[in-house]
Amino acid sequence: MKHLKQYVDQKNRWDTIFGAPALDLTNPQDRQRIAENIDSDLSPENLTCDGELPRAQVRARYTMLTNAARELLELDPTVTFSEYAE
Repeated sequence: MKHLKQYVDQKNRWDTIFGAPALDLTNPQDRQRIAENIDSDLSPENLTCDGELPRAQVRARYTMLTNAARELLELDPTVTFSEYAE
């Protein structure tokens, strides 16, 4: 759960800046929102920052995101992803 917690904490820090409610892993609707956020972050444009990131940084982001997605699926097998596939 290390990667998933890290991901949610980071999302919540950004969301508070914009006045959005915090995501909660105990809430099923929030877990699906987290899955959708991970999907968005895994899209090629977002993952590579439109091709601006160095390959090593892209690999590190990909690894963190896929680990968070795996941990989320372990927590709640009902969440759905489109970009992430095991």
